[in-house]
Amino acid sequence: MRQDLQTLPRIRLSIIAPVFNEEDSIEPLIESLLSVRSNLGCEFEIILVNDGSTDKSTEKLAAAATRHPEVKVIEFRRNAGQTAALMAGIDHASGEIIVTIDADLQNDPEDIPHLLAELENGADVVSGWRKNRQDAALRRNLVSRIANLIISRISGVQLHDYGCTLKAYRREMLRGMRLYGEMHRFVPIYASWMGAKVVELPVRHYARRFGQSKYGLNRTFKVVLDLMVVKFFSRYLANPIYVFGGFGIWSIIGGFAAVGYALYLKLFEGTSLIQTPLPVLAAILVLIGIMSIMMGLLAEIMVRTYFESQGHTSYNVKKLINFDRAV
Repeated sequence: MRQDLQTLPRIRLSIIAPVFNEEDSIEPLIESLLSVRSNLGCEFEIILVNDGSTDKSTEKLAAAATRHPEVKVIEFRRNAGQTAALMAGIDHASGEIIVTIDADLQNDPEDIPHLLAELENGADVVSGWRKNRQDAALRRNLVSRIANLIISRISGVQLHDYGCTLKAYRREMLRGMRLYGEMHRFVPIYASWMGAKVVELPVRHYARRFGQSKYGLNRTFKVVLDLMVVKFFSRYLANPIYVFGGFGIWSIIGGFAAVGYALYLKLFEGTSLIQTPLPVLAAILVLIGIMSIMMGLLAEIMVRTYFESQGHTSYNVKKLINFDRAV
C-alpha cells in the first residue's frame, strides 16, 4: 500500500527514471547518479520505476534498493509505458524539485546540477535539449526535428527537443497534472499554459551502450494524436460547446446553403431535386449539426460535473497577497 507522503520528511530532490529491460544499465545509472551527490548540495532520492521488465532488471533493482537507501523502486505488474512510469514516480516522489531522466545512460547525470541552477535562477521548468543527439540521423533525428517543429507550431511553446526525458520541475508545476498516452513530453506545454517560466538547456547525449531502443516510428503518430488532445484541453476543457457547437452551427449553415442551391437549380436551371444529391447532403449536414450541438451540451454537463465533483477550478492562482491579514 502506498505510504502517505504527507507523513514523510520533505526531500529536496527526487530523481525519477523509468526502467524497461535495462538490466545492464541499472548499476552504472545508480553509480553515476550517486556520484553527482556532492555537486547537488542537497538530499535526494532516486525513484526507479520498473515498467514490467522481462529481463533481470527486477532482481537488479531490488539489489540496488538493498544496497542504497536513497534508491526506491516502484514495480509495475505489466508494461504500461514511459508516461505511466513517470506519472507513478511523480505520484510517489517527496521532493520539492523533480528531475526525470532516462535509464539507458544516454542522458548524463552531470547535467542535473545545471538544470537545478536554472531553477534557482527563477525557472519553473527546465527542459533538456539534446543538441548533439547521438541517434540514427534519418530514422530518429530527422523525424524528431520535424515532430518538434510541428509541436512548437501548434502549442506555441518553442522548444527544440520535446522528447528529451532529462527535465527538472518545481513540484507545484506538476500538482494536479495527470498524464496519459505519450503526454509526458508535453509537460512543459502544460506548465507554460499555466504561466510557468520554461527554459531550455542544452545537455549532453550519448549513444546507447546496452540493449535496444524502445522507440519506433509508430510512436511519432501517437505523439501527434496526443498533441491534438493536449491542444483541445488547453483551449476548450472548460467550454467544449465552442468546439462541438461551432462545428454544429457551420454544419447546419452548410445544410441550408445546399438546400438554397438546390432550389436555385430547380427554379432557374430547370434541374429537378431528384437529379442532384444536394437535398440528401443538406439533410445529412443538418442532422450532423444537431447531433454536434447535443454532444456539446453533454460535454458541458460532464465538464461541470468534473470541476465541481473533484474540487477543481478553471483557473490557476500563482500567489495571494494580504489574504492572511485580519480586516
